[in-house]
Amino acid sequence: MIKKALRILFKLLLWFFGSTLLVVLIFKFVPVPFTPLMFIRAIEQKTNGKEVKMSHDWVSIDKISPNLQKAVIVSEDGNFLKHNGFDLKAIEKAFKSNQKGKKIRGGSTISQQTAKNVFLWQGRSYLRKGLEVYFTVLIELLWSKERIMEVYLNSIEMGDGVYGAEAASQYWYKKSASNLTKYEAAGIAAILPNPRKFKASNSSGYINRRKNTIVKYINYHGPLKY
Repeated sequence: MIKKALRILFKLLLWFFGSTLLVVLIFKFVPVPFTPLMFIRAIEQKTNGKEVKMSHDWVSIDKISPNLQKAVIVSEDGNFLKHNGFDLKAIEKAFKSNQKGKKIRGGSTISQQTAKNVFLWQGRSYLRKGLEVYFTVLIELLWSKERIMEVYLNSIEMGDGVYGAEAASQYWYKKSASNLTKYEAAGIAAILPNPRKFKASNSSGYINRRKNTIVKYINYHGPLKY
């Protein structure tokens, strides 16, 4: 019985590894059409009696302003171009902050956020975190940094029912993602911690201060070298 159970477990693990590897390889080349979060948000809207709304327009990274690429790096993951998927210093800093009873903060990199948004569900559990680590390792091994950034900027939530850079640019600024100014890019990056609460345009004082800080760091950031 034990040997039979082990054989079944081995086959399940082999199937899991093979299927996830295949999906990651496919998304190395193919646009991600839909994410689990989009599905969850649609269910939430339907359940709450609201109109289901979702704006998502995939564009290649050459059609996304470098200003926005730099803005999310300086605001979300300053070491994105240097690390291999995990920023240990940021994780340690977040752990110490949370241990002191301060507001819960994460140390997730852009790679980790991409893995979570594309392949997993929201929430906090050891299982989800373990799978996040697994998928992060896979995309760091199989995708380029440029591809990770491209998928990230096309998949993340950037407003209520708004996903990806192009949809967000049109929603907040009525323009293409390729034409975002530094300040506009900073506006989108500034709301990422809670894009359904904050506004990228006509923002609160708090968000405007974040914008100014992000713009300052964009000016310090050199050319993007993926």
